[in-house]
Amino acid sequence: MLTPASIVTVSYKVKNAFLFLSVLEFAVGILVNAFIFLVNFWDVVRRQPLSSCDLILLSLSLTRLLLHGLLFLDAVQLACFQRMKDPLSVSYQTIILLWMIVNQAGLWLTTCLSLLYCTKIARFSPAFPLCLASWVPRKMPQMLLGAITFTCVCAALCLGDFFRRSHFSVTVMSFVNNSTEFDPQIAKLSFFHSFIFCSVGSIPSFLIFLVSSGVLIVSLGRHMRTMREQTEDSRDLSLEAHIKALRSLISFLCLYLLSLCAAHLSVPLLMLWHSKVGVMVCVGILAACPSGHAVILISSNTKLRRALESIALWAQSSRKVRAGHGAARGMQTLC
Repeated sequence: MLTPASIVTVSYKVKNAFLFLSVLEFAVGILVNAFIFLVNFWDVVRRQPLSSCDLILLSLSLTRLLLHGLLFLDAVQLACFQRMKDPLSVSYQTIILLWMIVNQAGLWLTTCLSLLYCTKIARFSPAFPLCLASWVPRKMPQMLLGAITFTCVCAALCLGDFFRRSHFSVTVMSFVNNSTEFDPQIAKLSFFHSFIFCSVGSIPSFLIFLVSSGVLIVSLGRHMRTMREQTEDSRDLSLEAHIKALRSLISFLCLYLLSLCAAHLSVPLLMLWHSKVGVMVCVGILAACPSGHAVILISSNTKLRRALESIALWAQSSRKVRAGHGAARGMQTLC
């Protein structure tokens, strides 16, 4: 049986390895999401119109930058300041709740992206879905504004509930004689209620994401059956668009479910079993998932892929120019 000391404390090697991994994930996440943000923001600076997809990617990359910042603060707080045998500090609980709110905003934006893919790529037969397919791209800015407004309302409700319960727990503890035993239980119940209350806000966006992704999968199946009947040998652009969109959406679904499991598993690891190593593993998974999805978005987006190729060509030409200058200086010294 494990002793409490072996669960609560971790060695300096584990702590340093976790901090190194956190810095690496933070750097990769900031790099890939800043690339997506700057490529689309440069079009805004040049006053070029952004497509609905570019507008979603611009907003999504901004939320991912905030997400990686909060996860890095979470990692530093967990490794250096939060002791597992002590009650959770208010700052650590606030970081976790802010992460959940920003993650909810990212889920809404990805849901908007799945709706856009569904309406632009999927093939509809009834008249109502055809009208809906033309309506969604035109109303995408309003949908993004609505998603941000919904997230802000959920953030206000979650944070208001959290700080109200924190104040209530402090008030109750002041009237309890044996506060040393009652303090951790009140703090745990307050944080657990706020965690569940904040998680409920992600259910509508997740259901919409599943429905739109399912419609896209059904449309792909119908299109492939049509191709088999027609036995076309030519290259089908619609099939390629289906596959690219589904690769992006299914990868996000897998990564989101993985991060969701890690987030909910970290709560009992943090509050019941006091396993700091387990919480560190969960935080590492949470930081890796958004970076992985950003890499997939770059590989499946033509505009981002071309910008990355241009940067690679520029770096290669600059290296050749520097090598040429170095060789010329070497010849001059020999002469």
